Amino acid sequence: MLKGFKDFLLRGNVVELAVAVVIGAAFTAVVTAFTDSFLTPLIGLVAGGGEVGGTFTVNGQTFTYGAFISQVITFVLTAAVVYFVVVLPLKKVAERRKRGEEAGPVAPTQVELLAEIRDLLRAQQGAGPGGRPGGPGSTAL
Repeated sequence: MLKGFKDFLLRGNVVELAVAVVIGAAFTAVVTAFTDSFLTPLIGLVAGGGEVGGTFTVNGQTFTYGAFISQVITFVLTAAVVYFVVVLPLKKVAERRKRGEEAGPVAPTQVELLAEIRDLLRAQQGAGPGGRPGGPGSTAL
């Protein structure tokens, strides 16, 4: 049961989805707090734009480029952490499996497959696994 769960988790699509949803969402909050607390004020000091980082006004419209720069930095930091914490280790596991250093998912043997097919056919005919054809009330011996 745990081996099947491990194989399920190591599939590419499942891992990518988990990375995108769980780790990305959780870590974004940390990176957002970092950019709001440290980077936005630093951009404001460098650009001289006050609270929102850096601003400029054209015909009465205010553009807050400092907030945009903060969000770009948030995205880059989040993507970097997800890559180095999740994607790279999983790539290394996949490479080890390819080289044969770590066992991959084990395929069932021919005997196991044939036994499964036999049991499914018996179940369709009304017999239990390993039992004789016919069910309760049957005269077959």
